[in-house]
Formats: sequence, C-alpha cells, structure tokens
Amino acid sequence: MHFVEVILPLSLAKTFTYSVSEAEFHYIKIGMRLAVPFGKSKIYTALVIEIHQNKPTLYEAKEIHQILDEKPIVTEIQIAHWQWIASYYMCAIGDVYRGAMPSALLLESETIISQKTDLVVDTRLLSDDEFLVYEALQQQSSLKVQDIMAILNKKNIFPVIQKLIDKNILVLQEEIQETYKPKLVRYVRLHPKYESNEGLSELLETLKSANKQKEIVLNYFQLSATEKKPITVKKLVEAANSSSAIVKALIEKEIFEDYFLQEDRVKFSGKIRADQLQLSLAQQKAFEEIKESFTQKDVCLLHGVTSSGKTEIYIKLIEEYLETGKQILYLLPEIALTTQLVGRLRTYFGNKVAVFHSKYNNNERIEVWNQVLVNSEKAQVVIGARSSLFLPFYNLGFIIVDEEHEQTFKQVDPAPRYHARDAAIVLAYSHKAKVLLGSATPSIETYFNAKSDKFGLVEISERFGNVMMPNIELVDLKDKYFRKKMTGHFSDVLIAEINLALSLGEQVILFQNRRGYSPIIECITCGHVPQCQQCDVSLTYHKHKNQLRCHYCGYTTAKPTHCHSCSSVDLTTKGFGTEQIEQELVSIFPNSKIGRMDQDTTRGKFGFEKIIDSFKNREMDILVGTQMLAKGLDFDNVSLVGIMNADNMLYHPDFRAFERSFQMMTQVAGRAGRSEKQGKVVIQTYNPNHNTIQQVTNNDYLGMYKEQLYDRQIYKYPPYFRIIKLTLKQRDFDKLKEGSMWLYQVMSQNLNMPVLGPEEPAISRIRNEYIRTIIIKIPQNASIVSTKKTIQKMLNSFEAVAQYRAIKVTSNVDFY
Repeated sequence: MHFVEVILPLSLAKTFTYSVSEAEFHYIKIGMRLAVPFGKSKIYTALVIEIHQNKPTLYEAKEIHQILDEKPIVTEIQIAHWQWIASYYMCAIGDVYRGAMPSALLLESETIISQKTDLVVDTRLLSDDEFLVYEALQQQSSLKVQDIMAILNKKNIFPVIQKLIDKNILVLQEEIQETYKPKLVRYVRLHPKYESNEGLSELLETLKSANKQKEIVLNYFQLSATEKKPITVKKLVEAANSSSAIVKALIEKEIFEDYFLQEDRVKFSGKIRADQLQLSLAQQKAFEEIKESFTQKDVCLLHGVTSSGKTEIYIKLIEEYLETGKQILYLLPEIALTTQLVGRLRTYFGNKVAVFHSKYNNNERIEVWNQVLVNSEKAQVVIGARSSLFLPFYNLGFIIVDEEHEQTFKQVDPAPRYHARDAAIVLAYSHKAKVLLGSATPSIETYFNAKSDKFGLVEISERFGNVMMPNIELVDLKDKYFRKKMTGHFSDVLIAEINLALSLGEQVILFQNRRGYSPIIECITCGHVPQCQQCDVSLTYHKHKNQLRCHYCGYTTAKPTHCHSCSSVDLTTKGFGTEQIEQELVSIFPNSKIGRMDQDTTRGKFGFEKIIDSFKNREMDILVGTQMLAKGLDFDNVSLVGIMNADNMLYHPDFRAFERSFQMMTQVAGRAGRSEKQGKVVIQTYNPNHNTIQQVTNNDYLGMYKEQLYDRQIYKYPPYFRIIKLTLKQRDFDKLKEGSMWLYQVMSQNLNMPVLGPEEPAISRIRNEYIRTIIIKIPQNASIVSTKKTIQKMLNSFEAVAQYRAIKVTSNVDFY
C-alpha cells in the first residue's frame, strides 16, 4: 500500500490521504502537484507534503488522477513555513496554500460535455431545450457548462443535461486545463543559401525590382551589424517603416526564415552603473553598525529619519549578500512604491532584479516563481509586496522589510491573515538569513523589541546631504473659521504658501485621508442622511460620477435630487474627500495642473506609474492624495506639504490611533524638501495643542513612544499583551447575539485572561451581515501555543452546536 498526504486549495485544516501505485510512489517527491478527485465530481490541484505507507482509518483512500509536475515546485522549507503560518494565525493550511500559489498553478476542473460517438439519435423524441444542446454539439465537439447556459439562456440547465445523459446521448468528462503558456517571440534570419558572398549578389539581383523588399533586406543587414543578437520581426518592421506583409512575402520566397524563441514576459534593460555608490558619513556609520549587529542578532531595526538615505544602505547590503550568491527579498508595503524602487535597484543590479506583486498577471507571476525556484540569475533580488514572502526561495540570505510600520503588511481578508513582517522574520530564521527592518517611524512593538535587546538597533538622525528637516507650521482651524479666513477647506496660510511654492516653480502635495467628494449628504429640513442598504454606513458622494457609493460593499445609487424621507430639495454635503479638494484647487488656482492619487484614480495595472511619473516629470504642480502618498516616495521638487485635516486620523476608535497618526503625518511631512532647500509643512487642525500633533511638529519620536507605551501598559495592549480578535458574522441579528454571548461565556470561563465582548464594532453591519467582535488579551507570561489550542477547541465546539453553525467566525491574530 502506497499513499501520499496532500493539501487541497480549500479552506480545510486537514490534510488528505490518496493512494498511488508503486511506480508513482517512487517518482513523487514532496512539493509536487497532483490532480486529485475530491467530493463527487470535482478535481483539484493538491500539493504533496508527505509520502508514506499508513492507510487512513476513517475513509477509503481514493486514487490520484495524474501527476502534474516533473520536479517539486514548492520547497520543504516553504511547506514548514506555511504550516507555521496556519498554526500561528489560526487558519486552515488549505487557505495558506491557496493564498501562496499563483492561481494559474492551481487548476480547477471545468466540466466538459460532449456527445457520444457512433450513435443514431431520433430528434423527434427530444424536447426543445434538449434539441438545442444536441444541435450545438453537431457544430462543435464539446461544450462547457457555461456555454450551455448561454445557448439555453437560463441558469438551471442541469435537469436538461441529466435527461440527455439518461437518454445515453451525452457524456461528461472532467478536463483539467493548464493555463500558463510561455510567450513566444517571432524572429527572422537570412536563409542559409544566401550566406556566402556569391549568395548575396544573387540576392540583390533577385530583389532588383522589388524596392520595398530590398529596403527590408538592407535594414536587416544594418541591424545585424549593429546589434549582434537575433532580430525580431517587430523590430525589423519598425526599423524599415514597413509592414509585416512584406516580411511574409520574403519568407515565402525563401529569402528569410522565421523562428520562435521563448521569452520572459517581464524584461528589464537597465544599464548597470559602473560607478560605486558613495555613502555619506552617517550612512557609512549606520552600514558598519548594521553589519556589526548581524554578528550577534538575526534582526536589526534601522531607524532613520525621513530622507536619511536608507535605500542607499539597503543597496550596499544587497551588494554584499549578492557576492555570497544568496537570494535577497525586499518587501515593500505598497505596490505604488515598487515602481519607483525597481528603477533605482535596476541601475545597480541590472537584470538580477525580479518583481512580484498582485498587479502582475498570472503568467508573469509564474515566471518569477520558476526563476526563484531554480535560483536563476534573473531573480537574485526579489522586490515585492507581502505576497512575495511565499516564493520558493532556494537559498535566502537577507530580507529587507522597508517601512516596517505600515499596516498594509497585515493581510486583512481573506485568510491567511498574516503579518508579512513577522512571517518574514520566521522565514529568515528557517533559512538562517538576516532581516533588516527599516522605518522613520517604527511601530511601537518593533521599537520595544529593539529597546529590550531582542533586535539590534541602528539610528540615523540626520537627512542625507545634511538637508534640513522640514519646517512644520500648525494652523488652528477654529480660529481661521472664526476670523473668516477660510476659502473652502483652505486657510489663508496654506493658500499663501501654495502660491509662493508655485511662483518658484516648485511642487505641492496635499494629503487628505478620505476619497470621494464628501462622506455625508444631509437633508437640511429633516436631517435624513442616505445610508447603504447593506451596511451601517452613510454613502460617500462621488461628484464626477454623480453617484453615492458605499466604500465597504461597493453599492452605488444616483445622487438624489430631493430627500427620500421628506422630499425637501435642500440637500447639503458634510465633510470632504480628495475629490472635493481637487475641485476647490481648480477654482482657487485655475492656471495650475492638479492631479489626484487615490483608489479611484489608480485602478489599472499601471495606474500608479502614470501618476507618479507625470508628477516626477513635473507635469503636475499640485498632487492631492490619500495615504498612498505617505509611503516612501521620493520627489525632489516638492517644497510644500499640506495636511488638510489632521484630526480625522486622531479620533479613531482604535488603540493605535495616536501612533498611526504620528506615523502618517511624519511620513507625509517627510516628502517635503528632499533636496537642497528646506521644505515646509502646513498642518490644519482644530486641536493644535494635542500631544501627538506637537510630537509631529517637534519630530519627537521618543516622546510619542514613551507616552504610548505608558498607556499600553495600563490598558493591557501590545507589546505587553498579545491580542486575538474573533469576528462573528451572521444575517440574523438575534441568532448572532445569542451565539456570540455563548462563545464569550465559554471563553471567559475557560481562559484566565481578559476576554472582552461581544461588542458591536463601529460599523456593525456590512453586506447585510451583522458583526460582533470578541477580543482576547494574552499576557506575556502565558503560553501562546496552548492558549491558541484552547481557543481553537472552543471554536470547534461552537461549530458543533447546530443552531450556531450558520455563524461565520474568523480569528485574527495580532490584528494590528
């Protein structure tokens, strides 16, 4: 008896056993993919994690369908890391597998329906629907379920198919499709018979009258002389200003031959800079300290103020690790950043840099996956967002987590809800690699770890080239509104500063952490506010599409002309988003070019690139944006940053609101004055004496850290306590209330630690599902593993109660 243990790409915590023949047993290796039957008729791509000879006791092992790989495409370290993620973040191993693999490597079956051969059918016995299906099968050999739905124009087609199967006319077969095709590029070369000197004169003789063809041939010689590499048809046609039809004619005449070469989809032609990178004294000192710290500790925090030149230090370290032949992973919080950084790293490492993130299509992702797996030259340095953590590293030596405080490193939905920074540290540990965390405003947990000697700590307190830190000015909005010195949402101070910057030909960034035009439309007569039908939130008004949208579920409706409650026509908007700021700017500064960067304007694959490049090339004077702007972008001509309203970040019902606001404002402020001249930051606030705002003004990270740490200790928050948040969702309000109460009571009785809840969150209904949360705070001295096991047992018993089975429970470990 021979068996394999596999993971399926479904949200299942168990692994499954399938039987294989002896030959397969010796051929299959851990990390290969198999196609296996699961359920009645489905086929999934499973991953082998163990080969053994233990027969399963609870069920009869099915046989596998086929082996999909010739050699493993997942490494054993990866599988161990996935199992760690599944156990630490309390999710199913199947979720991790599905989240980690590029989806084209996870085939799912498409049901194919075809007609039985050598069969005489009496069409009079068929109903209309059956006849339509039969007729379609005369035209083509097989149909998919979707095709039949389209032919019959109805959803419920299974009865029709079933009848045809009963009448022995159709057969079903499950077919698996491989979706990845290598990209082929068409090249041309001269036919061998013309390669000698006599051949050439004969060639020119044949083409005497055909001018266009002669033109292409001469261009071909010119290109092959200058380029010394194969010539693509596309290039030849462009060089000769001709068309591919003429190339085709030459191929038919047997003057040219065409051939295809497989090509990588993502190619970079970066010239490698020969000159070495010169570090400043402060950078050089930090560089030495980091290397020193790596001799004792595996993780080091680089805390350098904004624009202190952290990237140059990273590049220097990458150079050193490349010489040892190891792979390097460079994690970034935001896809928008990869664009800018890739350009910078290309200039140093040319084609050794690969990029991996979700805006790449499937085929491009598989290419990077395969290059990392075979430790190819092209993927020695991988830059990516959090998903690049899952690549099959062969020999990882060094991980950089840039802007490590960013909340985007934490995956929110779907599972696995992992934190890329923490998972990277664990991954590095299994590869015996080093980790460098970099940030101007480190998260409190990381700084706490560095201060308590768990991580190394290196600090840079000056900007690169001794540029001054920006000068921060606070504007009291209460006072300005009182003195009538506001134009729309702009104070006179901010307008004067923008005018000054524009007159000097410098650029301006304005930050507003809300997209859309305004978050609330209110009726002046009766106070009615349009709400989303499926969520407990007001609808945000988007002016350029003239619609109201829900930012949680995407529900949209046209902007109402009168109040739905009392039919009054006096509707007013309250609050403001990026779109409204953009419109006000157009009226205040009619001669300036204004751009906007938020989720609505960066939808496409190159959405970020277009906006960032046009701002860098100075095609825009003012850029308005949401927190995408706060990440480490580098614009040398920005002299002024305006924060439109600092308060809406401070007063969030979240224990990290002050820390997050400090980080966000400091990072946005750090975009100003990154070259010779000192930058200026204007912060508009109703509360200029607020501690956090004062700490931003004085660039006092330590003050913020100490104050927050003091609060965290009193109120039992990280880093002193670990937090697990359970979210319960269900459409039936009463059932949810009852179920969440049951779970809470079981937990508070069995866990001797603070359990809070069941609480309605700020937005207590999304997509028609009511939500309750329970928070468990685990003290530092309690064992995390056993606590999680206990919690998991309670969740399992909760699921076993019949009336609560419909309640969805998700656990989020370290949800911050």
